[in-house]
Amino acid sequence: MTAIIYGTLELGMIYAILALGLYISFRVLDMPDLTVDGSFVTGAAVSAVMCLNNYPFLGLLAAMAAGGITGIVTSLLHTRLKIQMLLSGILTMLALYSINLKIMGNRPNIALIGSTTIFTAFKDTPDESNIKMILLSAISIIVLVMLFLFLKTKLGFAVRATGNNECMASAQGINTDFTKLIGLALANALIALSGGILAQYQSFADVGMGIGMLVVGLASIMIGEVLFRLKSIFGLLLATALGSVIYRFIIMAAIRFGMPPTDLKLVSAAIVVLALSVPAVKNYLIRTRSRLAAVNMKRRKESDA
Repeated sequence: MTAIIYGTLELGMIYAILALGLYISFRVLDMPDLTVDGSFVTGAAVSAVMCLNNYPFLGLLAAMAAGGITGIVTSLLHTRLKIQMLLSGILTMLALYSINLKIMGNRPNIALIGSTTIFTAFKDTPDESNIKMILLSAISIIVLVMLFLFLKTKLGFAVRATGNNECMASAQGINTDFTKLIGLALANALIALSGGILAQYQSFADVGMGIGMLVVGLASIMIGEVLFRLKSIFGLLLATALGSVIYRFIIMAAIRFGMPPTDLKLVSAAIVVLALSVPAVKNYLIRTRSRLAAVNMKRRKESDA
């Protein structure tokens, strides 16, 4: 049982980086970027190829660079060619399927068993699980803090302003096309980093491993927002990371209760729907209470008369 909990926490840390990347595009920039499913695999593919050449840490940096390029492509399709954001993401994701196959040598998957990864040095040591947890926690915390510091910079404020009100940001002299490019590049760089770490963690990369990553990231964001209700920038980023860990425990619980792995995507979609419906349900309950209160008040007045 302890091994399962450790594994769930480790996966939660890895996917927290994915969720933070999605937070940039969906919450900070308020842009529905569908590049995710492709850029996640790009990061995994680049990381796996670099591991085969014994460069695991450099592979993570290369994965981030490749992911950033995918975000730049999506941004340029949207800002320069004036293609709708949804369609820009879809086109990039579609193109990345073929590109990812090329990166992996026209193979659908790459096995890293016996290859050097960032976890190899700790293999078969007495504290392997603890060291893995510390390493993944350190990477996630560094990403969270660096992202927070970026959002507090002048450029970070410009990116946030673009997401809050693009017209107002443009009127204030902000180059919104540039801030969109920076935001999407950063978002997909983090998503690719998550894919790169996951490939090394599970010792393989697969061209189909990105399917559903958009929903996984959104579920993490929604869970964090609903459960923690933090308002500050750092609080929102922390809630997103914690939401990813909680999401992994929900998935673990579903598997433990006998749910087939093929139904996990359905669970992810249901979580997102439930989280998104919370505001609507609350508003409905408030309106219902107001109507009942008005009806009761009217009856009291009639009875007094």
